Amino acid sequence: MNMTLDKKVPDFALAGTGGEFRLADQLGHPLVIYFYPKDNTPGCATEAGQFRDLHGEFLKLGCSVFGISRDSLKSHQGFKSKLRLPFDLLSDTEETACRLFAVIKAKKLYGKDVIGIERSTFLIDAGGTLRREWRGVKADGHAADVLTAARALR
Repeated sequence: MNMTLDKKVPDFALAGTGGEFRLADQLGHPLVIYFYPKDNTPGCATEAGQFRDLHGEFLKLGCSVFGISRDSLKSHQGFKSKLRLPFDLLSDTEETACRLFAVIKAKKLYGKDVIGIERSTFLIDAGGTLRREWRGVKADGHAADVLTAARALR
């Protein structure tokens, strides 16, 4: 199933650095879910760091931020600690959310064909409706674009 703009996002649950995450528990305020390929890689550290640096601005909007990759919870805990991330990272080792949001793609990595997460972000409103999506984004500057869109939700 693919997500469609202006449609409700189906509930899902994942293990996170702050305990179990359930989408249904997030209703009542907007949230940003960003998918990234791998912990402790340069682009993913850049993206996470920029969401970290803007986190206070997201909080002023009542907007939660969550990062998702296929890495283990242990890997996420190390990545979160290393970068001092103020938001939770969700572990999608079974690719549940990755399939829901259709972010698994064939990619080239060092000239080899691999299957992995396409860097993508989704903005969900307080009622659980998908309002914006960004696919195949560049890490640098992306968090600021998402913040601008979150401000426009108000």
